Amino acid sequence: MQDIFIIGSKGIPAKYGGFETFVEQLTRHKTDPSIRYHVACMGEGNSEFEYQGSHCFRIKVPSIGPAKAVWYDLAAFGYCLKYLKMHPSRDPIVYVLACRIGPFTRFLKGRLKRRGGRLFVNPDGHEWLRAKWNRPIRAYWKYSEKLMVKYADLLICDSKHMEAYIQNSYRAYHPQTVFIAYGADVRQSSLSDTDGALLGWYQKWDLKPQEYFLIVGRFVPENNYEAMLREFMRTGTNKKLAIVSNVEENPFYRRLKETTGFERDPRIVFCQTVYDEQLLKKIRENACAYLHGHEVGGTNPSLLEALGSTKVNLLLDVGFNREVGEDAALYWTKEPGSLAALLEQAAKMEEPERESYGERARQRVLTAYSQEQIAADYETLFLGER
Repeated sequence: MQDIFIIGSKGIPAKYGGFETFVEQLTRHKTDPSIRYHVACMGEGNSEFEYQGSHCFRIKVPSIGPAKAVWYDLAAFGYCLKYLKMHPSRDPIVYVLACRIGPFTRFLKGRLKRRGGRLFVNPDGHEWLRAKWNRPIRAYWKYSEKLMVKYADLLICDSKHMEAYIQNSYRAYHPQTVFIAYGADVRQSSLSDTDGALLGWYQKWDLKPQEYFLIVGRFVPENNYEAMLREFMRTGTNKKLAIVSNVEENPFYRRLKETTGFERDPRIVFCQTVYDEQLLKKIRENACAYLHGHEVGGTNPSLLEALGSTKVNLLLDVGFNREVGEDAALYWTKEPGSLAALLEQAAKMEEPERESYGERARQRVLTAYSQEQIAADYETLFLGER
């Protein structure tokens, strides 16, 4: 049995977030019975449970601000070491998602090596550039990334741009890297257009199919909400902007209210989060277009899900997004008027052109980002066959 310990996501069942979606799909599409996944989950108490054939362990985490994520990863790694002491395993792998525990990596890897294990790391995507962190925290994330790259046995990059960055920035460490993307599916939602849950959601937010643009993603500065709000407000479209996100009355939200005045535009609707996978897929399918403003990170699961479900996708023109969307999407820059023009174009787009973009997006996912293929690539890697 090949034991694979995955730590760094908030856990499964997935609610929101790229890593959570990744782990959800990786475990769901497992086919090789010789692999056993062990997944760390953030919780209010320490416990264990089975989900999708995987052994999941909850880690209780105190509320200690930005250090919470570091504490969580360290506690989860400690659990893995204790588990391996109680249940010796041949060549176990601890796969850490994101570079938060760099200063402790050498020590932890040493203990893991004594258990016969290896350390794999997903470097995520430039956590040290995220605008939500102050300068000291950004410095820590950058230093942590450096040390995790230095001591990892293998770095699994979900973006070719990220792999090139690791190889170029840390060439002194001769990092061993491999590229495996995230996955998505192109199957239509199981919900019909007359499903009660869908109609109830539309009624709650006063929306209609094809009469709204859609944003799905964390409400943080680096996802360029300010630019998207400002550009939408420049348009004269009668369509609405539906924002499915974990919006809270935090300083970022209040600042945007002050600087953009978005609350005075009745077309802008904050729709909270949608945890029902099939409902969210149906909401994507019925959108006029999807807006994607992420510029920090590698391949983003929410972008892949949009390409698999939404016909017209408007992406911020950065390398990570171009790599994924290629000619299956339209691209905007942060130049004033760029996104507004695309929104107007998408609102007037005839159905044949919409269908053409939708089919290209669907084929892009099928050829490069199918969930089954990504899960198979990971299994091949974990079993040493790649």
